Amino acid sequence: MQRISQITNHFTGKPTGVAALQVKTPDDVVVVMAKRAPLCKAHKGGFKDMRTDELLIATLKATIDNLPIPVEMIEDIAVGSVTADLNESRAAAIAAGIPVTTSMSCINRFCSSGLMALSNISNQIRNNEIECGLAVGIEHITDMAAPRRDLCDQSAAHPVAVDVPKPMGWTSENVGKDFAIPRETMDKFAARSHQRADNAQKTGIFAEEIIPVEALVREPGAPKDAPRKKVILSKDDGIRSGTTAESLAKVRPAFPQWGPLTTGGNASQLTDGAAVTLLMKRSKAEALGLKILGKHVNTVVTGLDPRIMGIGPYYAIPKVLEKVGITKDDVDLWEINEAFATMYVFCVERLGLDLEKVNVNGGAIGVGHPFGMTGVRQVVTGLPELNRRKGKILVTSMCIGSGMGAAAVWVAE
Repeated sequence: MQRISQITNHFTGKPTGVAALQVKTPDDVVVVMAKRAPLCKAHKGGFKDMRTDELLIATLKATIDNLPIPVEMIEDIAVGSVTADLNESRAAAIAAGIPVTTSMSCINRFCSSGLMALSNISNQIRNNEIECGLAVGIEHITDMAAPRRDLCDQSAAHPVAVDVPKPMGWTSENVGKDFAIPRETMDKFAARSHQRADNAQKTGIFAEEIIPVEALVREPGAPKDAPRKKVILSKDDGIRSGTTAESLAKVRPAFPQWGPLTTGGNASQLTDGAAVTLLMKRSKAEALGLKILGKHVNTVVTGLDPRIMGIGPYYAIPKVLEKVGITKDDVDLWEINEAFATMYVFCVERLGLDLEKVNVNGGAIGVGHPFGMTGVRQVVTGLPELNRRKGKILVTSMCIGSGMGAAAVWVAE
């Protein structure tokens, strides 16, 4: 179908491929702000003494301070998170200074929650339901409680459905075993992520995308009911400088009961964090004289066998590329979530991607993976880098627990 469309457009004179995506129209949904809080180690880092709603308040306060428009213009907020509660999130928004007239939703599609928040706001704008919206991705893993019910008898008896709630470490080992991915290759890919993240921090790349937030912190060793002091955080605290493939090779397996491949060094870090993007139509942005960072084109989600959920990007990426009429060779930059090195190696190698264009400032292994934040963070990191490189096309993608993958296409301004 893509080839037929290209032939038809050739005779009608319509642009195709990347040229078609670069056409600017008043109805384009564009990003005019993309920022994030620092990424802090779960249970140990700068946000460990806060609740999810307190982190959301801090992030939204910092967002309001940096908004290029009056806060009253934001009509709806979509919060992508695995654990955020709507009542707590709505109260947090009001407490942060968001007008009571601004509505809100919470979206949970596991690790793609942030991307789903972006897509929901984008589609609302595209459908003329709102003029301006804010997409938030947040996860406070330190604050997570995980009481989980067992599957019902019918699901538990189904040979595929029974795997849906299985631990993510188990799925990582399945990918490594099923597709013969060597531990040595995983550690090399992981080391590259750590090193690129370290470089991005040291050269100031990350500083450009971070908005300082006010954290509430207890003194080291203080009891949980001890008073907290206010501290401004402006730097990621989980980046592991000096990591090499050789040092990662010495790390013991994290899930020896399932396999020997996945470790704390070649899997995504447990991290607390939040990110925001402000979207509106191009016509609105131009009328307000705002700088446009890029536009959202399309998002897709697809399903796959839950036992190898990590390779979701392998299925989602070709699907979104076909929908927008381009190929992998047209893509200038990739942000693919590094949930585990098993899935990261598989997706990069099987899709035939150029590693010099993938996660060039490190990915979740190097900087962390607050589940609901990731889909927004990839845009916060990816669009500025795309513009620095004078590239045209960014693709963001991630696997999704329970057996899914998501991907989106973005175009630089």
